Amino acid sequence: MIPTSSTRADPVTIVEVSPRDGLQNESTLVSSTDKLALINHLISMGAKRIEVASFVNPRRVPQMADAEAVVAGLPLAPGVKFIGLCLNERGVSRAIATLDSTRPLDEAGCVLVASDTFGIVNQGQTVADGITANSAMLKMAREAGLFAQVTISAAFGCPYEGPVPADRVVDLAKRMADAGAQEIALADTIGVAVPAQAGELTRRVIEAIAPVPIRLHLHDTRGLAPANAWAGYEAGCRTFDSALGGLGGCPFAPGAAGNVGTEELLYLFGRSGIVTGYDLETTLDANRWFATIMGRALPSRAGKAGDFIARPIPTGAKE
Repeated sequence: MIPTSSTRADPVTIVEVSPRDGLQNESTLVSSTDKLALINHLISMGAKRIEVASFVNPRRVPQMADAEAVVAGLPLAPGVKFIGLCLNERGVSRAIATLDSTRPLDEAGCVLVASDTFGIVNQGQTVADGITANSAMLKMAREAGLFAQVTISAAFGCPYEGPVPADRVVDLAKRMADAGAQEIALADTIGVAVPAQAGELTRRVIEAIAPVPIRLHLHDTRGLAPANAWAGYEAGCRTFDSALGGLGGCPFAPGAAGNVGTEELLYLFGRSGIVTGYDLETTLDANRWFATIMGRALPSRAGKAGDFIARPIPTGAKE
């Protein structure tokens, strides 16, 4: 179904997660200096919300060991909101501690896993434990003046238990809204969703938690993330996570590939007449720059192919 003209006029917000989710599974450590350079590139692209760090145990996620150093070096960028991911109350406390710095964080992103097994592997929590912990974390963050949002991880499927019932996800979203979440994201952590599922769950959660806004966090393991984003848009979602170059993956989710590439979403929405606030050519330049930092081409297909531009026939080519 093609959106109506009024629906199509609705712009989208793209939350750039490459400095955190894009890098957390990389074996080669990226320096704080390069992470901050990446964040500056993202701002130049047009990013207004950026997930910059994760306040987690550095022994479990070494790539995030410099979270405080990255936050301390964040640029003064009016209109740009910086997000720190928090998996427990200690993480929220670390995020709150940045409020004493020159350039503090703006948002605390909490995480509630939708299955017991993955929750135990990822955070040492059952679903019930996660509800209790996240309720306390959201309260801590809001009382400290941080925008408190929560991501329901493995909302479309668990790497250990298989499909996750939609009714459970809707119930968890309601519980987090009641606990004070100011935004709720649905994460396809291992990239198993299909468009019909993505659209239906998005619609159901929007109906259940309105007026609390919803966000989609999609991984492209099976090549369906852009299609799932479109289905989510048609269902009413207007905020999407993505990572420059399609980088990413979860250290605790076997087989999980990277996030949907920012380039993919810019191409999808831009060619569909939907404003993103990003500049695709600047994003492609950033992709090429960051590939030199990573020492390899980045996964994003649109990042490699570029925009769709008519080109002159090569000299000497037969017509």
